[in-house]
Formats: sequence, C-alpha cells, structure tokens
Amino acid sequence: MLDLALHQIQESANIMLAFKKLNRIPDNLTLFVINSKGQMVGTLTDGDIRRGFIRGLQLTDRVSDFLTSDFHYLNDNDLTPAEIKGIKNKGVKLLPVLNKNSEIIRVIDFNKIKTILPLDAVLMAGGRGERLRPLTENIPKPLLKIGNKTIIEHLMEHLCFYGIRFYHIAIRYLGEQIENYLGDGTNKGINIQYIRETQEMGTMGSVSSIRSFNNDHILVMNADLFTNIDLEDFYQAFLDQKADIAVATTPYTVDMPYAVMNLEDDKITGLKEKPSFTYHSNAGIYLIKKELFKLIPVDKFFNATDFIHSALEKGFEVIRFPIIGYWIDIGRPEDYQKVQEIAKHIGH
Repeated sequence: MLDLALHQIQESANIMLAFKKLNRIPDNLTLFVINSKGQMVGTLTDGDIRRGFIRGLQLTDRVSDFLTSDFHYLNDNDLTPAEIKGIKNKGVKLLPVLNKNSEIIRVIDFNKIKTILPLDAVLMAGGRGERLRPLTENIPKPLLKIGNKTIIEHLMEHLCFYGIRFYHIAIRYLGEQIENYLGDGTNKGINIQYIRETQEMGTMGSVSSIRSFNNDHILVMNADLFTNIDLEDFYQAFLDQKADIAVATTPYTVDMPYAVMNLEDDKITGLKEKPSFTYHSNAGIYLIKKELFKLIPVDKFFNATDFIHSALEKGFEVIRFPIIGYWIDIGRPEDYQKVQEIAKHIGH
C-alpha cells in the first residue's frame, strides 16, 4: 500500500522540505498538498518546482506558490471505470480519492493496479477437495500452494489488481485455517468477512446469509480457480448489455472419433467425418445485481445453476462473457500440476 504520509505536504511548508520529500519517493515524484484543515488543495511535482523557479520563485518561498491547483481526483462514492480510464489515459499515475470534506482517504497507484471496479467479491472456499486427496486431508484446497503463494492468494491478488476491496469468503471444511491465514485483510488494505457454513450450501446458498454489501454489483466466484480473466472487460460487458447476471464461460471442445450423420427421419442427408463440437462451459465466475439475491432461499442448498434457472424463469437478463486467456478449475491432481507449470512462466 502507498504510504500516504510520505506523499503529503502542507501548503505553508518551505519548498526545501518538498525537495526532501520528493527525494524519498523517486518512483512517483508527486506530493499531495493539503491546507491547515487537512483538505487537499493541489499537487506538487519536480516539474512544478522547476517551472516555479523559471517564473522567479526562490528556495525560501512556500509550497503554495508552486503547486498545481487543477488536479485530478475521485470522490469516494463516484468510482466509475469509464472515468478512471479517462484519467489514466491522461498519464496520471497516482490518483487521490477524497471524502466529502476534500480529505484524502486513499490513493490509487496505477503502477500497481489497473482500475477500481465498484464490486464486492464473494469467494466460495468451503469445499472438501475430495478429488485432490491426499493433498487436502489436512489443508483446505484454497490454501494449497502454487509456487510460493496459495491458490486463494493468487486469486485475490488478481481481484485486487482491479481495485476490488470488499470480500466475503464462504468457508466450511477446515475453514478456520483460511480465516487464520488471510485474517481480516487490513494488512493488504482490503476488508475480508467470513461466511461460516455449518452445512453444504451450494455456490449461491451461503450468499443468503450476507446482510449487506458495499456495492450494487457483486462478483461471485469459486476460490479454487486459476485465471487471468479481464474483470474490467467483464464488468463493462455487464453494463453495456444491461444485464442482471453475467456468466463467464470457457470453450470446451468435444472431438467425435467417428463420422456423424445428418438425418431427416431415417434418411441420411450428409456426413461429417470426425467433427469437433465446441460448447460454452460455465467457468464459475458471475457478476450479479445484488437485488437478484432475493431469489436465493434462506439457509438452503442452492447452486449457481438453480439461481440462473430461477432468474431466467422470472425474465431477468442473463448474458455470457467468454474468457480470453487462461482458466483452470483446480479439481484434479493433473489440474494442480498444470497450474504449477503455468505459474513458472507468467510471473505469479
């Protein structure tokens, strides 16, 4: 996380202090200028100081004489991906987020994250991982290591790259290990809450116990996935198509070992020699308007397929989003070995 104290300076400070502070942050070279009330009033870079000297300012002058008062920022409750993308395209690397009193509450560092998506994430991490035994006899599947990080860490780092800060994790089998390992997320600048299942609830069943969300749109996904799905594109497609639910899909090809006949009753009208058929499989990643969670029965087993069937029956808009990139459901030993090899080549 960015150390805000290093990047803030009072407008009344001497410009020499600004030089010293800029020297401590060589990767960013941007200071946020605040007034005596703690409100942000401008930014200061080495370029601002240089231009000030050209105008005749001196080393004894104050920061307020050098600062740029026309700066980019976001309000805490107005984080739209389109606005963020526009600001990024102007070359902004550090973007302050202000509260209603114009105080800085955090800074978005675009050197480390791609965007800020207004989403809560619900991760399903309660399964027993039966097919991976004996690896999962004493450890829950999300805590198995891929390289030097656990499966769930890889997943959450990917979500954090898209600015997702609020997490609900459904746990059951050996769930206390996951809770102890991840904690409440404070050390990573995120918020983690846990859904402690006492019985198997299905992909969606445990969501019914969540009392409140921080955003109107919710990302629900399995916690045993290894993927680089572009969540910004996923979310934008969800918005553009005015969907109520978006389901990420992955292609699954079936190769037929024999010729397949085209028939009209008992008459053969053609043949296809060993054709391939491609289907769009559910990838276990969903974007959902939170008001649709009213379709989920309370404290009952309810899978994602049950949820989608219910939504379709009631006329809600359900779309698919094809994943471009890699996606592996770590269900079998061979899947686990495959992700170990992939991770060696993609910098995880």
